[in-house]
Amino acid sequence: MNPTTQHLAKHLHGVFFGGNWTDSNLKMQLKDVTWQQSTLKFEDLNSIATLVYHINYFIEVASRVLEGGPLEGKDTESFNHPPIKSEDDWNQFTSQVFTSAEHFSNLIKEVPEELLWQDFKDPKYGNYYRNIQGIIEHTHYHLGQIALLKKMIQVFYTKNAK
Repeated sequence: MNPTTQHLAKHLHGVFFGGNWTDSNLKMQLKDVTWQQSTLKFEDLNSIATLVYHINYFIEVASRVLEGGPLEGKDTESFNHPPIKSEDDWNQFTSQVFTSAEHFSNLIKEVPEELLWQDFKDPKYGNYYRNIQGIIEHTHYHLGQIALLKKMIQVFYTKNAK
């Protein structure tokens, strides 16, 4: 086993499921978010659902590459989540996101050390290590936004409940 990829996989897993040093993770942040809250927008900010989709979009793009497929993804498509119109839609969506994260974490564990330092399909994207680490950082970044949006939503609902 490659210690570098084990470390990367652990960090990816931690940001989604817990056990990281920030003591925050996506599963914990989403556990009590309703489907209505997930789609609530404040002015021009993205919704929680949009941010979760955006995070997962790049997880799935990178997973396909680690499975030997092509690098196919567009930033412009990374915010276009399917409609969420019920609790069932939200639950299915988040379940799929966590399944994708688990799968990606397992794929990372299998990456050979020498591949980490090779181009991620095209030299302009840097190496595999940079992309995997970048996805972890990207997830932490949007996790912070989700945590803030969740607090804003709680304040909004508290004020409007009175």
